[in-house]
Amino acid sequence: MAKLCLIRHGQSEWNLENKFTGWVDVNLSEEGVKQAKHAGELISEAGIQFDQAYTSVLKRAIKTLHFALEASDQLWIPEVKSWRLNERHYGALQGHDKAVAAEKYGADQVHIWRRSYDILPPLLSDDDEGSATKDRRYADLDPRAIPAGENLKTTLERVIPFWQDEIAPKLLDGKNVIIAAHGNSLRALTKYIEDISDEDIMDVEIATGDPIVYDIDENLNVVSKTKLDENR
Repeated sequence: MAKLCLIRHGQSEWNLENKFTGWVDVNLSEEGVKQAKHAGELISEAGIQFDQAYTSVLKRAIKTLHFALEASDQLWIPEVKSWRLNERHYGALQGHDKAVAAEKYGADQVHIWRRSYDILPPLLSDDDEGSATKDRRYADLDPRAIPAGENLKTTLERVIPFWQDEIAPKLLDGKNVIIAAHGNSLRALTKYIEDISDEDIMDVEIATGDPIVYDIDENLNVVSKTKLDENR
């Protein structure tokens, strides 16, 4: 039986400032660094050893992975970074204070954009300064694959192929896997592997820096689920 560990990155500087972050490459806050290291300590205390690591191409997730692996003395394991594990792209909301956005668009509308399963936020154009089409890390992608804004449904649609092609085969081979990513990319994975409905996934929250460990059987079914930080 294989183990799968999911860690949402530690608190970022824009989490702290209550801003929409999405694909903007924001760093961890001091508290986020502490959370990431604590996640690794919890993994070490649980005695979990990994064979493969995955993360996004955004530094708040990459650093969380590295801090956690270093704290559990596993920094050496193979690691793959993929844009498919990036946070949900918040479109034109990225960089905006959430409270200010609520004043501008209305609290109900912002809530719909944030929490609905299949409603898109206002989209960025390719000419907007924050467009990922101008970012070198996505230069090898078909421009049509780069989102201008996403909801949870479209986030899931680009996460799941990576799960099927890269992560699931490792688990089927009995390898223990750790994924450090983002609230919505991990919610997308959680929805898929736990077979959560479109309605119920809206109530699922994943805390920053709290490792969630699954036991996965030979058919990729979840046998057990444990949150390592019992105080959160």
